[in-house]
Amino acid sequence: MGFTPLEGLVMGTRCGDIDPAIITYLMLEKGYDVKMIDSILNKQSGLKGISGISNDMRHLEREARRGNRRAILAIDIFIYRIRKYIGAYLAIMGGCDAIVFTAGIGEHQSGIRRKICLGLFRHLRIKPRVLVIPTREELMIARQTYNLIEGR
Repeated sequence: MGFTPLEGLVMGTRCGDIDPAIITYLMLEKGYDVKMIDSILNKQSGLKGISGISNDMRHLEREARRGNRRAILAIDIFIYRIRKYIGAYLAIMGGCDAIVFTAGIGEHQSGIRRKICLGLFRHLRIKPRVLVIPTREELMIARQTYNLIEGR
């Protein structure tokens, strides 16, 4: 993520990287105001917007198996964008020791992880390890809250 959570990967409801001219197009051609565009980019885009169904990858995979073209497209774009970012960072860093997957999709979607990694490390002399690490977000929030209350 960059200045806002919109930069980067396609997410559940956020667009990720887009052509900036989309914003002026929506304003000039569709008559959308800034508030509407903000809602579209943050709450109606990403997996949900592409699929027209859901931001839940489990639901999208079920629909994709049934042949839903928009669900297939959302999954393909998601995988493509992650591969693109990993590839860019591998090039910048000259390789890496590990790729770490976390959170809902990273922890529970082995098929998505497999598709992301398929052939990705083919041209590397040293192949990175692929790790799955649970996020334990609730524990981290509780610890930070405790430290804040205790004045640490």
